[in-house]
Amino acid sequence: MSVSLDNPASVPAPFGDRFAHVARIPTGSGALLVLSGQVAVDETGQVLSPGNVGAQTTAIFEMVRDLLTAHGATLADVAHLRTFMRDLSRLPEYGQARNQFFPGPLRPASTTVEVSGLFLPGVELEVEVLAAV
Repeated sequence: MSVSLDNPASVPAPFGDRFAHVARIPTGSGALLVLSGQVAVDETGQVLSPGNVGAQTTAIFEMVRDLLTAHGATLADVAHLRTFMRDLSRLPEYGQARNQFFPGPLRPASTTVEVSGLFLPGVELEVEVLAAV
């Protein structure tokens, strides 16, 4: 089994080319897509909507959607979300924005944890995604 790494042209590459957005693992009839943690930054590394959980969540899931599309997947293919938040008291803001992308009634398996900080000031959350296509 071989893993392929990708930064699709449809989404700005991680600033500084530090990592790949997507690791694709073939599974025989399909593939697992492991997405790097996504944060709300532009192609130059500037934080989008500093401090705004709802706007950052929207920006993150728009990027996730574009990354999945580049690999023939959709948000319906998402199996698991892992979310790191600086302040869990803001979970309702995250949930409201996230649920626009995953309307339910069942949503992907999910883990959400509070962390003391993320790598850029103003970044409120980071989301990792596992999808099957």
